Amino acid sequence: MDISNINVSATNTEVGLKIGDAGAPVKVIEFVNLRCPYCRQWFDESAETFAEYVASGKVQRIIKLFDKTKPGLDKGNIMHKYVPQEPTEGLAAIAAIYQSQDDWGNLESFAEVADFAEQTLGLTLAEDPAVAESIVSEAAEAGIIFVPTMVVNDDIFDQKISQSAFKALLDA
Repeated sequence: MDISNINVSATNTEVGLKIGDAGAPVKVIEFVNLRCPYCRQWFDESAETFAEYVASGKVQRIIKLFDKTKPGLDKGNIMHKYVPQEPTEGLAAIAAIYQSQDDWGNLESFAEVADFAEQTLGLTLAEDPAVAESIVSEAAEAGIIFVPTMVVNDDIFDQKISQSAFKALLDA
């Protein structure tokens, strides 16, 4: 991932699904799309690290569901509309969506994806267009194009980071 054009100062911790103490000294900003298999990989591989660091009060996680127009990822935009902003419910919804990604990701239409969210996953529409637009604008201003893109302080990385390197950033 080319990070040379990313402007970290254009990102913020104000918008997104916030997991953990707002007063935590370390903020992890994650730009993800729920249809992206690499975002799912990051979610799965970092789950234990986040559980430990969020529970200790050291980290606040800010998940930004990044609507993408790329065919394939655009189905993730539909699922984004079903993620509640309440932290526990939102994180559980994201986990369920990622776990079933192979099932709903290959459906033919956006309507089928929405039906899957409602009928199979039991989710309800929680759409907030202002938040979605804000995240797209923030990503554009920051030069963030690819998902997943994560930011910790001035460090930018993707799902390829090892958990030991991720923990080193969190502990720095």
